[in-house]
Amino acid sequence: MDLRPLGRSGLSVPPFCFGGNVFGWTADEATSFALLDRLLETGFTFVDTADVYSRWAPGHRGGESEEVIGRWLKARGTRDRMTIATKVGMDMGDGRKGLKASYIETAVEASLRRLGTDRIDLYQSHADDADTPLAETLSAYDRLIRTGKVRAVGASNYTAARLREALAVAARENLPRYECLQPGYSLADRAEYEAELEPLCREEGIGVISYFSLAAGFLTGKYRQAGAAAGRAREARVAPYLNPRGLAFLDLLDDVARTHGATPAQVSLAWLIARPGLTAPIASATSVAQLDELLGGVRLALDPDAVARLEAASRGSLKG
Repeated sequence: MDLRPLGRSGLSVPPFCFGGNVFGWTADEATSFALLDRLLETGFTFVDTADVYSRWAPGHRGGESEEVIGRWLKARGTRDRMTIATKVGMDMGDGRKGLKASYIETAVEASLRRLGTDRIDLYQSHADDADTPLAETLSAYDRLIRTGKVRAVGASNYTAARLREALAVAARENLPRYECLQPGYSLADRAEYEAELEPLCREEGIGVISYFSLAAGFLTGKYRQAGAAAGRAREARVAPYLNPRGLAFLDLLDDVARTHGATPAQVSLAWLIARPGLTAPIASATSVAQLDELLGGVRLALDPDAVARLEAASRGSLKG
């Protein structure tokens, strides 16, 4: 498999990243182990999670996803074969949030313990913290990198202005820079990333791993009317796309998928993987069959006419 550089970090990753938000939540431990087994079996070794996953679920405290990954790594003895990315900064309760150095130094130890490892390959600021100086956050990451607890750092949910500022602080203070950005980006939501973040990341050689790569499931084509996702975790996120423009785009996606002998999800992932500057889309699955479908998108090459049609119809955002 062709690996792609993750910014200038020295890390190389497959062109697909499995989203670990489902582990211990919509995928129980046995299913999670089966998904991770299949992922490794097919040569895809990049997994993204966060300390806060899945604190939003009733009865959960956060850390469940990291714990499942940690138990799998121990059970299979696969730590050296995997690239593990996790995140810090979201509210974990009891005042545990943000990017102050003192909190990062505590939070990383908790993540390492849950993951059952001595190092995190990619440690990401889950969201910007305007109340903490960028130099303080990056200095904390510098100490973690120097002690070998973290290999590289990245940012998620940063604006172009703040990412640019962070890069400038890193250069001026001789601190580690964010080598990776994790933005929301898909065929259904292109405007925010493409306007300023994409040119900045390409200019600075920053890796990009997109989340909501399938627009919370909308781009699978399974949800086409109000209430179609009722009772599912993604219901509120799918609803804004169920408008005339969004539904017309699904028809186009169906047509492109038919001509390529693929599914809408595979076409959507293939478009992202071929996007200049995009390192790897993140997507999750709750069954091995779903995962196999997603991995089919990695091997799919879209013809130029299909790409042009998809891009013309999806320009901006499909949200109503």
